[in-house]
Amino acid sequence: QMQPVESGGGLVQPGGTLRLSCSVSQTIFLAGWHRQAPGKQRELVARFTSFGTTTYADSVKGRFTASRDFAKNTLYLQMNSLKPEDTADYYCKGVSGGREYWGQGTQVTVSS
Repeated sequence: QMQPVESGGGLVQPGGTLRLSCSVSQTIFLAGWHRQAPGKQRELVARFTSFGTTTYADSVKGRFTASRDFAKNTLYLQMNSLKPEDTADYYCKGVSGGREYWGQGTQVTVSS
């Protein structure tokens, strides 16, 4: 199965934390995390490069940390100090053979 599977979303209060996971059964390159808020375009949250570096959107720098477990072919997104504007569906992107593979997403709602 080439489609990544995300999990870990939910409802959290402002200032809270969540940890998202993304896994895929086949060996494709899991390139990073994106999110899409209601009525907005999908945007990059964190991106892994083939050189081993990670870049973040300015809006999440210092609060979110992306990591990966190569043995499990799994990505993680640790989200701290969550804000209402972080509310969105979060997606993992995989890349293989020049094609992109997207998961179904996991919903994150930050609200009191």
